[in-house]
Amino acid sequence: MTKMKTITCIVFIISFSIFSFAQPNRDKIKTLKIAFITEKLDLSEKEAQQFWPVYNAFEEEHFKLRRQSFNGKKNINFETIKEEEAVAVLKEMRSLETKRIALKNNFIDDLSKIISAKKIILLEKAEDDFKHKMFEEFKSRRPDRGKKD
Repeated sequence: MTKMKTITCIVFIISFSIFSFAQPNRDKIKTLKIAFITEKLDLSEKEAQQFWPVYNAFEEEHFKLRRQSFNGKKNINFETIKEEEAVAVLKEMRSLETKRIALKNNFIDDLSKIISAKKIILLEKAEDDFKHKMFEEFKSRRPDRGKKD
């Protein structure tokens, strides 16, 4: 195992231990995600130094677009919205989706200068796997609300 992989594994194990005994928050999840993705992509030290600033900038912009989309839809009263308001909301939704697609395309272009196409595809899988692991962890910690004693 390479030195980077060993360090990544240690960080992941320590982070996961901390995560297990503490209330999850965004920073802890981000630390886990960094370790998980670094390990799955087998990033060299040089790749990691170039990859993470690009990845973090993408994540931040993507989060902003998702929040903007959510905020735009959360106050809609679907029973009373007028057609012209719906047209404006739909136009904004399409605009945000176009921005998300452009952001993703630029992200892939930027990553292509840092890591191989194979690693870019592995990144997609690693992100999905990480989300699945976090979802399973969340489910396992929730009390069974439907149970009756």
